[in-house]
Amino acid sequence: MNSALRETSVTSMVKKGFHNHASEIGFFPIFAPLNTNPIMSIASKYDPAATEAKWYAYWMEHKLFSSKVDPNKEPYVITMPPPNVTGVLHMGHMLNNTIQDVLIRRARMQGKNALWVPGTDHASIATETKVVNLLKEQGIDKKSLTREKFLEHAWEWKEKYGGIILDQLKKLGASCDWDRTAFTMDAGLSDAVISVFVDLHQKGKIYRGIRMVNWDPKGKTALSDDEVITKEIASKLYYIKYQIEGTENEFLTIATTRPETIMADVAICVNPNDPRFTHLKGKKAIVPLINKAIPIIEDEYVDMEFGTGCLKVTPAHDINDYELGLKHKLEVIDILNDDGTLNEKAQILVGEDRFVARKMIGKKLKEIDQLEKIEDYKSNVGHSERTDAVIEPKLSLQWFLKMDEITKPAQKAVLEDIIQLYPPKFKNMYRAWMDNVRDWCISRQLWWGHRIPAYHLPNGEFVVAKTAEEALQLANEQFDGTFTLADLQQDEDVLDTWFSSWLWPISVFDPEVFTTGKPNEELKYYYPTNDLVTAPEILFFWVARMVIAGYEYMGEKPFKNVYLTGIVRDKLGRKMSKSLGNSPDPLDLIAQNGADGVRTGMLFSSPAGNDLPYDDKLVEQGRNFANKIWNAFRLVKGWEIDPNLDGSANASSIEWFENRFNQALVEINEHYEKFRISDALMTTYKLVWGDFCSWYLEMIKPEYQHPIDQATYDKTIELFEDILKILHPFMPFISEELWHQIKERSVEESLILASWPQEKGFDSKIIEEANQVFEVVSQVRNLRASKGMSPKESLDLTINAKNEALYGRFSAVLNKLANLSSLNFGEKVENAISFVVKSDECFIPMGDSINVEEEKENIQKEIDYTKGFLNSVMKKLSNERFVAGAPAQVIEMERKKQADAEAKIKALEESLAKLG
Repeated sequence: MNSALRETSVTSMVKKGFHNHASEIGFFPIFAPLNTNPIMSIASKYDPAATEAKWYAYWMEHKLFSSKVDPNKEPYVITMPPPNVTGVLHMGHMLNNTIQDVLIRRARMQGKNALWVPGTDHASIATETKVVNLLKEQGIDKKSLTREKFLEHAWEWKEKYGGIILDQLKKLGASCDWDRTAFTMDAGLSDAVISVFVDLHQKGKIYRGIRMVNWDPKGKTALSDDEVITKEIASKLYYIKYQIEGTENEFLTIATTRPETIMADVAICVNPNDPRFTHLKGKKAIVPLINKAIPIIEDEYVDMEFGTGCLKVTPAHDINDYELGLKHKLEVIDILNDDGTLNEKAQILVGEDRFVARKMIGKKLKEIDQLEKIEDYKSNVGHSERTDAVIEPKLSLQWFLKMDEITKPAQKAVLEDIIQLYPPKFKNMYRAWMDNVRDWCISRQLWWGHRIPAYHLPNGEFVVAKTAEEALQLANEQFDGTFTLADLQQDEDVLDTWFSSWLWPISVFDPEVFTTGKPNEELKYYYPTNDLVTAPEILFFWVARMVIAGYEYMGEKPFKNVYLTGIVRDKLGRKMSKSLGNSPDPLDLIAQNGADGVRTGMLFSSPAGNDLPYDDKLVEQGRNFANKIWNAFRLVKGWEIDPNLDGSANASSIEWFENRFNQALVEINEHYEKFRISDALMTTYKLVWGDFCSWYLEMIKPEYQHPIDQATYDKTIELFEDILKILHPFMPFISEELWHQIKERSVEESLILASWPQEKGFDSKIIEEANQVFEVVSQVRNLRASKGMSPKESLDLTINAKNEALYGRFSAVLNKLANLSSLNFGEKVENAISFVVKSDECFIPMGDSINVEEEKENIQKEIDYTKGFLNSVMKKLSNERFVAGAPAQVIEMERKKQADAEAKIKALEESLAKLG
């Protein structure tokens, strides 16, 4: 077998053209029910599309994803981060949900009561934008509709498109309990949201007030701080001259990136310690274009080194100016409409968009010679996370949740590792957010979402209650009135999307607990959940807030572990997105490479918290891996069995692979426990492709048209079954198919329900000895290739061995895989090419054809290479920090590498000396 077939490195993948299986990739999966389960003759080629349709239907038909309360079983629960109802499957979803499915499938095989709860989020801003745009295409303006009529259109849209992404996830193999599919605006979940608002208001934690908020002019709604994404953009710095009142030619020059807001200026501020401006104390300056006199004030807030040392104060349009205005009791003039156009208070350019006005103001200032200059400038500008519009700071009457006290248990939970973040580097980010948390603006000026349960009264007051009827009763009691329902006007705003999804791990099991205060049996059993898999960018949007809600309403964490994925990026390092056109369609990838191929391809290089540098070759390698497994099974199933044959010659091969499997299983389990999912896959991949397919099957494979003994065949099938078990979480479809190809099995015997293999211990000495033999085989094969010899040409091999018994144990393997005519032991062979494995010198006689000088050159190259390797090992061992911090097992491994390299160099130098 050539070395390419033994390749286990993802970066040197088999590059073959792929067969594009025609398959349905629309919104809803087309799955044919599987009524019977015969042992079918295995096809020559693996057909992912047919296999995936068949087995997903089988699992669904027999409800193998479902979970019910069972006090006798340990629950294992994941609640899916609910994708937006506006969403379709993208590469981030593929990575995130593959990891969740891997964890769920393994837990199920471990005998746990595994439950993966799916669902979708109503995504207020994103969905409302979609519906508004759809109506616009139909010639309908949202403003022409009543709230009720608009919501009819929104619900129609949701029913038509809202479940697309969940159906697409089925194609990936997601083993969710689909009967539990939840939606954040389901009746029960909506009641939970309203109950929580009322409760927090009664506790004094929710209040209404005028505050400077982040305003999205495109979505026409307030945003929380966490919904603002700061981007560095190319901007302009305008140097504007303000004339000092009462002078002819005295001006103050002020640098600003926002000349369109000068009409809202109410003061100019200088630092009282700045000697340049002491003569201006108590004077006024004239705002250009509108000729308005504004005071010159002093405050140490002004940075004397930045710009010109003067600051224009515009309280309505800058948060820092707002704070300065409060301090100095300055007027607030808001010159912008909700859509970002200038209003009447601007006096000029009324109705113009803010960015158009910016250029026009610059032009007008230049015309009156009050624009000194314009410089290019890089500035950090906030953008709406939903609409990408540039954020406007805006004074607005909004609803807020006090965050100072309610966050404390959530902060403690993560910092004290009650909840573990993977990777833990995100703890510092979490701490920073908690330390600097601000009150959460929870109201949104939208129609789609959970409407705030506040009812305004004719007297200007309001009451908060779950229903209008309760509000009426409360209003009459509180204000000693005789109000009627007609007097009550419910607040127009809806709640922030995250105000519903922060209840997700609780509300999907028992939405009534927020009213009753008594958890039902499901919530008691399934809460807290186990693992949350999500993206770092919503660590604060969602994760932190779920922790806050968990402690506020359950007195308990909502999950034990948080696995934070990286971002899927293209070869240029850009985030994959449809807008950039650099993202493949996940459904096309599945159609071309099979779901198993895509799943493994996504996980080949995606350690927690690190970005995934996506390449099509990754999923091609995943597809090739599936084909490799398929062909390996076809090879085994194609062998003829002779029950009378003696299989003792294969005993050492079987013993080696059993130990190698158990060694790999320990590594795989450790990777899972530490959430190194990518490493767990790579260990599995190398075990299957390298150890099982490239070595074990070659070791025990019978000669052409010869039978195999019954014992070896049975043991090989048993080993193959163990391999299918550890493959199943990553490659559920092909593993289930082959599991049933081995023999007919009942529903209860399906692989999805099979037991995860048990660790049995392993003999590392046998594994090391076998690896040494494999190295000899590889060296013999390389020698043949370098000399242009046929693989069929048998060779004599003599080994100057420290441990002859080692080679004796594997003599049958050596003779077969290296194609030896004889295996001998001795110190030296004349006219032979030599190579060293560990410290054993190996000789292959070449007669008079040996080129001594070439052989000496090759040995010297090997010496130089081994010395370089030894040098890298010694650097590690001489590093005090490495030796002090690395596990003892790692240090021991490095010392072993040192000893092996030193022995090999000594043997090579002796070989070189023998050649003169």
